[in-house]
Amino acid sequence: MELRQLRTFEAVVKHGTVTEAAHALDLAPSSVSAHIRSLEETVGAALFSRTPHGMRTTAAGDRMVEWARRLLDQAEQAVSEVGGAARRLRLGALETIAAHCVPAVLRRLSARQSGLRVETRVTGDRGVLLDEVTEGTLTAALLLDSGRSLGELGFPVPTVPLASLDVGTVPLDLVAAPSHPLAGHPLAPDDLAGERLLVNVDQCSFRLVAEQLLGPEVERVAAGGVPVMRAWAEQGLGIALLPRFAVADQLEHRRLVRLGLTAPGLALRLVWAKEREGEPEVRELLYAAAGGSGEFGAGGSGAGG
Repeated sequence: MELRQLRTFEAVVKHGTVTEAAHALDLAPSSVSAHIRSLEETVGAALFSRTPHGMRTTAAGDRMVEWARRLLDQAEQAVSEVGGAARRLRLGALETIAAHCVPAVLRRLSARQSGLRVETRVTGDRGVLLDEVTEGTLTAALLLDSGRSLGELGFPVPTVPLASLDVGTVPLDLVAAPSHPLAGHPLAPDDLAGERLLVNVDQCSFRLVAEQLLGPEVERVAAGGVPVMRAWAEQGLGIALLPRFAVADQLEHRRLVRLGLTAPGLALRLVWAKEREGEPEVRELLYAAAGGSGEFGAGGSGAGG
């Protein structure tokens, strides 16, 4: 079994076709096919079903996904330890929290002087982060969630076993322009009937909280990411449910005000693959992330949730 065969196998799993995997690996499609055939001969089982819509893993292929990542990780670790190269830790994060919550984790990692080479991956798509954690591309990811179990906020979770740890809380505020007629009054969800709630995409963390908090009588108005929702709220185009750190400056200077409806905060949750729990990189990240547990409340900005 060769490492290049395992890398090719992972590329075909990720991209779904030999042609796209070949393009990603900068190989000829015939070379990709040859690698897969050799790997199948080595393990003695078909790893893919060839369909008109692409390559689909068989039951044996599903088992091979975990083994391929484990073997490739061990090979990379061996090269690093024997050659004296720095081990690599890749932390993914949602755009919303990257600017405000990630720097503290990076500083603590640096202070530990672990010899790790730390890289970050920032995206507005939670699904991408979870996929890359399960694939092993990311050591772990920081995202927003609620409840005790991963995904209780209402987003889909991969079938691969994942572990998580809450390393902080992100308070949310329901905000509006100071001239809003409901400003300064205690509110119940029913009092917001007929209001315009500025929202991002369907799977945005703040929108998912709003769906649980507010009734269907509140109109949803698609506005885009956090900066747009915040700006539109300032201009009286609607109300918005946003992280406190993203509206702290506007609240201080009275460009926005909190409405009198308490919103539940979100957990800042570190997520990693259970199979990697014993790896030094994961342990270092857990120490660094948990070392600053607390509330992420003021300052900073964000793009999406």
